Amino acid sequence: MPEVSKARLKRSLDGILVLDKPQGLSSNAALQRVKYCLQASKAGHTGSLDPLATGVLPLCFGEATKFAQGLLDSDKSYRVGLRLGQTSSTLDAEGELGPEQPVPELDAVTRERLLDAFRGELLQIPPMYSALKREGRPLYELARQGIEVERKARPVTIYRLECLVAERQDWLLEVDCSKGTYIRSLVDDLGKSLGCGAYVTSLRRIAAGPFRVMHTLQEIEACVARGEPDACLLPVDSALAGWVRLELCEQQAYNIRLGKKLDMGNSHQPGQVALYSQESFLGVGEISERGELRSLRLMNTAS
Repeated sequence: MPEVSKARLKRSLDGILVLDKPQGLSSNAALQRVKYCLQASKAGHTGSLDPLATGVLPLCFGEATKFAQGLLDSDKSYRVGLRLGQTSSTLDAEGELGPEQPVPELDAVTRERLLDAFRGELLQIPPMYSALKREGRPLYELARQGIEVERKARPVTIYRLECLVAERQDWLLEVDCSKGTYIRSLVDDLGKSLGCGAYVTSLRRIAAGPFRVMHTLQEIEACVARGEPDACLLPVDSALAGWVRLELCEQQAYNIRLGKKLDMGNSHQPGQVALYSQESFLGVGEISERGELRSLRLMNTAS
């Protein structure tokens, strides 16, 4: 009889791993590769990067998936290469390029004036080649069929936009921006404002929320090979760096786990807080204007 292969064992682990996503791999494919490598039973990523893009991709395992929304909503930083003088159907180097257009001469003052127009609060139209959905279908599926639909402009904020390298056609920018910002759309809009077109040639995410330090697939696989599969794993609460920390006594922690509200008086500002008891992370709560603390998402103490 043929030998029956044993099912690969999966294990429960809780934490966050910040992957340096390689170029050419989708975010989900990268997640599945790491999940398989670590034999994790539950995992999710916190916002997709295009296959063209590389860099910071926080992966959440186990209980950390409960707190992924905070990372989805966090600010991001990118280093982006762009080429002036042509447009692209996908707004990046993977699309069909349009005819070449003359690129205007720009001195440093004129270039800075151009970039300054894109700093601050903007209304941005998402690209057709994006994962946004229309009637349940991702826009990129429609775009591949040659269908273009109207997209509503959305408010985004560009906190910092700096030019690191500026040759005649090729620029390198760094961008600090709010959630939901499409760097491809930003570059396309820059090209439109110059009247010559522009598209993304390279894109690297260098920060997402509190995360900047990342690990390559090779580093993760090397840790597994030497018997240290969790060496790159960060604690669940690392996603909440910078949050207000609220320490609860044992009785308060017991009550909040039961779903009860706690009267915190006037000693704390209203808003969301990270909850701890005896230095152990409990989860996330919210204090109301009346000083009442309620739980939003709690760690499963049985995990």
